[in-house]
Amino acid sequence: MTSLTQRSSGLVQRRTEASRNAADKEKSPGEDDEYESRRGEEEDEDKGDSKETRLTLMEEVLLLGLKDREGYTSFWNDCISSGLRGCMLIELAIRGRLQLEASGMRRKSLLTRKVLCKSDAPTGDMLLDEALKHIKETQPPETVQSWVELLSGETWNPLKLHYQLRNVRERLAKNLVEKGVLTTEKQNFLLFDMTTHPLTNNTIKQRLVRKVQEAVLEKWVNEPQRMDKRLLALLFLAHSSDVLENAFAPLLDDQYDLAMKRVRLLLDLEPEAEAAKSGANELLWAVVAAFTK
Repeated sequence: MTSLTQRSSGLVQRRTEASRNAADKEKSPGEDDEYESRRGEEEDEDKGDSKETRLTLMEEVLLLGLKDREGYTSFWNDCISSGLRGCMLIELAIRGRLQLEASGMRRKSLLTRKVLCKSDAPTGDMLLDEALKHIKETQPPETVQSWVELLSGETWNPLKLHYQLRNVRERLAKNLVEKGVLTTEKQNFLLFDMTTHPLTNNTIKQRLVRKVQEAVLEKWVNEPQRMDKRLLALLFLAHSSDVLENAFAPLLDDQYDLAMKRVRLLLDLEPEAEAAKSGANELLWAVVAAFTK
């Protein structure tokens, strides 16, 4: 079984939210302030667009990895599966559903601390709710790295195979079809037919690509704690899923070099030190540590 560390070593060389309203009713006052604040900012940016075009972290990573015309991810990409599971953990943490256990007097490292359920209120997303249910019902709790492997089905323990979330890419693609971003087609590959999901709304894809590019170019900030947590997570997980290159491919050479230089700066950060800073999301940095260290 390939370790997460082996998968993410080095940089690649150049080459539904509509149901959120139901979940909002379950939240207590003051909960998920950061999540709601970010959504409020998106409303200002996305005026004129329907709520269905707001994407989860998993959907954004998948959309970056999908080939626009073909409608499927690269057959050679064996990183995106675990990357999407990392996205789920961070999405649940940002929404106030998960947190890491306290570090304690002995100052446990991020990768040895267990993931705890902070709130079991439904998110309105079936994949997120399925992952949350597993985490809530598992005793004793597991670490971030264990959950990425368990949710991906990468375990030799047959008693833990039921944790695997199946058909994740297909389910996410169907979410994007419902949101009007993708469409569904059948493609023949000689020996078999495969369901594909070509891009149908290029505006949404281009907005996502532009957001990623601007994060490390025009809107770059030197201090990660000042960066929007969801955007920071997107950069890390897109890299770990081997799809970040797709967003940088259209850049001019000098822009590309600058973007990659700044991504390297992020990858060189020490997750333990960043997680200890005021306002940091510890689980986010634990996921980063699992993929980059």
